[in-house]
Amino acid sequence: MLGPAVLAGLPMTASARPAPNRLDLERVVIVMRHGVRAPLSGEVPANTRTARRWPKWSVPEGHLTSHGAAAMRLLARYDRRWLAPLGIARCPAAGAVRIWTNTAERTIASGKAYAEGFAPGCTMSVGHLADDRTDPIFEPLRAAATAFDPKQAIASIDHVTGGMDALVARHRPTIALLERVLGCSGGGACSPAGPATLTPSADGHGIDLTGPIRDTSGIAQVLLLQEAEGMSRADVGWGRADPATIARLGALHAALFDVFTRAPYMAAHQAAVLGHRILDTLTAPDAPRLDILVGHDTNVTALAAALHVDLDAPGFARNDVAPGGAIVIERLRDRRSGARFVRLFYRAQPLAAIRALRPDVLATPIAIPNCAAPCPLNQFVDLLRSRIAAPSAR
Repeated sequence: MLGPAVLAGLPMTASARPAPNRLDLERVVIVMRHGVRAPLSGEVPANTRTARRWPKWSVPEGHLTSHGAAAMRLLARYDRRWLAPLGIARCPAAGAVRIWTNTAERTIASGKAYAEGFAPGCTMSVGHLADDRTDPIFEPLRAAATAFDPKQAIASIDHVTGGMDALVARHRPTIALLERVLGCSGGGACSPAGPATLTPSADGHGIDLTGPIRDTSGIAQVLLLQEAEGMSRADVGWGRADPATIARLGALHAALFDVFTRAPYMAAHQAAVLGHRILDTLTAPDAPRLDILVGHDTNVTALAAALHVDLDAPGFARNDVAPGGAIVIERLRDRRSGARFVRLFYRAQPLAAIRALRPDVLATPIAIPNCAAPCPLNQFVDLLRSRIAAPSAR
């Protein structure tokens, strides 16, 4: 469990830190990736060659699978147990819990599955915008929610990565491993092998990446989704991708976030609206006790990058977010002094548990750099606010 048992294990780094048994859980924000889905259109580039055809999925492209929904319900049941100190009724009262998702089917369906697991037999609303609107919480660049400058973004990314050619070079051994899994014949690379470029998007609201990282990252993610879905060993990478291989290949998918979320400029803009929503929930007097935001891996990695933390879970490459994986932000109150604090966790199922639909869930404490544990609320607010962009005046 994540509640008092973990509280008791946290180190106190100074005499001013409150004793764990004096801390009451007041509010929680969960920023979560959707559950296991079918591959997206174009996620495997059209000119990728394989020895045999890709396995078929039971749902349309990009949709949450029934297996993915079952795993989300398991996560919700786990969360319900450690959230007991919030005092949420079995059927939550209006305003106590807020679930908000992006507009994609996989996020809405994940939110609904989570609600079913969290409060079985109850009516819990799952909010989202209409599907013809762009939600700036989850897609801030597309929504032009900040004064994003693609040239500054590219400079920041190049500074952190050393440039796209250097990024590709670091991942050459893993790309070679992916080629062996694809197993095509007839000479030449199985995955596309175009030049690595990073340029402003045509509308000026984002950046466009081409080359080996863009092409192989999606393929690696599809292989991971096969494993998470519980496909037969013969179908996961055509029998050439065991769990250890899947974890290694996940580094290619994580490399995509080195471009799109982890550089400071990208994190500031990708986590901007999300970050302000979190700060509002932590500080507003009338916010819900539990605020659940169901989006994408980009949202979770952008928040992690803004906080300068890494995310690890068994079966996944570092910073390759698990389906259903979440950053959990707790607001705590010292019952003696009244002071408020923040504590973070990365809550995720190991890949093997998702595959087998086992109720195994890990909640790993996240140390917040430059803020002693537990982090004073005002210090956390100042830290996060200083690392996210202001909303656009448009």
